[in-house]
Amino acid sequence: MILAAAQTASVAGDIAHNVAHHASFARQAAAQGVQLVVFPELSLTGYELDLARTHTLRPDSRELEPLREVANQTGITIVAGAPLANATGQLHIGALILQPHAPVETYTKVHVHHTELHVFTPGAGGPLLKFPDATVALGICADASHPEHAANAAAAGATVYATGALTIEKEYSLKCERMSRYARDHHMVTLFANYSGVSGGFISAGKSAIWSTTGQVLAASADRGEELVIARIH
Repeated sequence: MILAAAQTASVAGDIAHNVAHHASFARQAAAQGVQLVVFPELSLTGYELDLARTHTLRPDSRELEPLREVANQTGITIVAGAPLANATGQLHIGALILQPHAPVETYTKVHVHHTELHVFTPGAGGPLLKFPDATVALGICADASHPEHAANAAAAGATVYATGALTIEKEYSLKCERMSRYARDHHMVTLFANYSGVSGGFISAGKSAIWSTTGQVLAASADRGEELVIARIH
C-alpha cells in the first residue's frame, strides 16, 4: 500500500482552481504508484469559514468531475476537503471520497472546534475505506485531538488513520506527538496532511507526515512548501 499526504495551498473560494490543482497533484501521486492521497481540511475552498455557506459541495457536484476522471483513469482514491450541507441545511466540515468507478462518499468532522461552531455542525464520521492491503479510517483536524476517535477507528478494524488538517506552528508539536502515539498504541499507520502557506488568515506549519506502526516517521515534509509526502507501508 502506498499512501500520500498532499501538502497544498488553496485559493480562497475558487473551487474550479482548487479542483484543477488537486487533480494535478493526484495525477502526480498516481504516477508514483500511490493508491490513496489525502488533502488538507476544506482544501477545495480553503479554510474560509465566512465562505462556507456559499461554497458548499455535494457528492454529485459537477465541479468534481476532473477529480472523478483522475480517480477512474489512474485507480487512485482521492480524499478532498469541502463544506457539505446535510438534508436540513446544516453545514459540516467534510471530506469527499472519490474512488475509482464508484459513487462519491463523504466523511463529516465529528469534533468541530469551538471556533467553528458558529458555522458548522458536528458530523457523524464516515465509512472505512477498504484496500487490498489496508483498511483506512479518516479524520479531520480536531478529530485527532480526541484519543477516542483514533481508538474507535482501530476498534473498527482500521490499519491506517488518515487526517487532513490546518495546523499552525504552535500546535504542530502536540499534533505530531498525538499521531505518533496513536500509531504505537493502536498499531496503525497514521497520516497527517497539512496546508501549505496561508488559509483563512492562518499560517500553516506545513510539515505533513506519515508515521509507522511503531510511531516512527516514515516520510515528512521539511517545511511549508507544496509537495507530496509519500510512504509505502507493509
